[in-house]
Amino acid sequence: MTYPCEIPPLEIGGLVARLPIVQGGMGVGISLSGLASAVARAGGVGVISAALVGFFEGEAEFFKNPTEANIRGLKRQIAEARRKAPEGILGVNIMVALTDYEPLVKAACEAGADVIFSGAGLPLNLPELRPEGAPTRLVPIVSSARAAKLVTQRWWSRYGLVPDALVVEGPKAGGHLGFEIEKLESEDSRLEKQIPEVIKVIRPFEEKAGRSIPVIAAGGIYTGRDIYRYLHQLGAAGVQMGTRFVATQECDASPAFKEAFLRARREDLTIIKSPVGLPGRALKGPFLQAVEAGEKRPYKCMYHCLRTCDYQKSPYCIAAALINAQRGNLEAGFVFAGANAWRVDRIVSVKELLDELLEEYCAAREEASQSPSTFSTTGARKRPSEVTS
Repeated sequence: MTYPCEIPPLEIGGLVARLPIVQGGMGVGISLSGLASAVARAGGVGVISAALVGFFEGEAEFFKNPTEANIRGLKRQIAEARRKAPEGILGVNIMVALTDYEPLVKAACEAGADVIFSGAGLPLNLPELRPEGAPTRLVPIVSSARAAKLVTQRWWSRYGLVPDALVVEGPKAGGHLGFEIEKLESEDSRLEKQIPEVIKVIRPFEEKAGRSIPVIAAGGIYTGRDIYRYLHQLGAAGVQMGTRFVATQECDASPAFKEAFLRARREDLTIIKSPVGLPGRALKGPFLQAVEAGEKRPYKCMYHCLRTCDYQKSPYCIAAALINAQRGNLEAGFVFAGANAWRVDRIVSVKELLDELLEEYCAAREEASQSPSTFSTTGARKRPSEVTS
C-alpha cells in the first residue's frame, strides 16, 4: 500500500504494523473477524473482542456450556481473521473482569493471536496466563500513569518482563470507562495530560529492560490531525480508535447499530452507571430511557459473564442488552459510543476510512513542516530501535 506521506510504523514487541493505528476491541460482537481482518489487511492492528464471543456459536451451544462456547468461538474468530489476513497483525481484547478471563487468554495464545489487549481491571497476572513459549505479545489497557506504573512494576518484579506496549485510554472513550463519574471532566483526566505522564513513569522500566514500551493513545481520537498531534506533539507511538471503525462496512455489528451513529447528535451521548460498577458512555435510546424510568428489572442472570456484576441489584442484564443492540434490536438494548460518535455522517469501507485519516495526517504534517511552531514536538520519544540497554 502506498501512503501519501511517510507515517511512522507501530512496533509492538518486534511486530511492526505499517500504520500506527490499533482498531479498538469492541464488544459484544462489534469487532469480530470481519472488522479485525479488514484492518489487519490494510496495515493496522485488527482486534477481536472476546466478550461473550461464544454467543455467536449459537444460543443453544452457549447456554449448554458458556465457557466452552466462548473458547471455541474465540478460536474460530481468530482462525477466520487469520485466513482473511494471513500477513496482518491480529489482536484480541480480553477484559480482566470477564468470568472466564484466564481460559480465554490461554485460548487466544493457543489460536495464534499476535497481541492480547487487556483492561477493565488491572491485568497484574497476565504474563503467567500466557502458555510457555507462546509468542503472543501482552498489552495492558490503563487510564492513568499510576495504573501504568503499578502494572509495569508488578510485571518487572514478579516476571522480569515489561509490557510490549501500553494503551492509555482517556475519558472520551466509548463503553466502560476507568474513571469515577465525577472525574470524567477533570483536567487531570484528559488524555493529553495522561500520555506524557505515562511516558515519564515507564521510562525507568524501559531503561532496566533495555527496550521501549510504546504508548498507544486511546479515547476521543477521531481525525488524522488527531493522530499527528498524539504522535508528534505528545510522544505516543500509536493510537487506538473505536468509534470510527464502527462506521465501516466491515464492522460486525448490524446495520441498525451503525445507523444509530449516523442519527446521533451531541446531546444524545450520555454517561450511564453500568451493572458492572463502572461508568460507561452510550447513546440515549428507548432502552436506557426505560431504565432511567425504573421500568427495567432482569428476570434472571443470562450468564455470570462479569465478575463484578450483581444481577440481583442491577436494573438490567448488560450482556443481553449489548447482544440485542449488536443484532439491531435497540428497543431491548443500547449502543456504547465514544464522545465523538455524533460526528459520524456516513458508512465507509475500512480502506476509505484509513485513506481519509492518512490524508488528514499528511496535511497536518505538511502544515507543521511549513510552520513548526504550530505543532510543537515537545515530548517526542525515541523509536523502539533507538532505545538501547
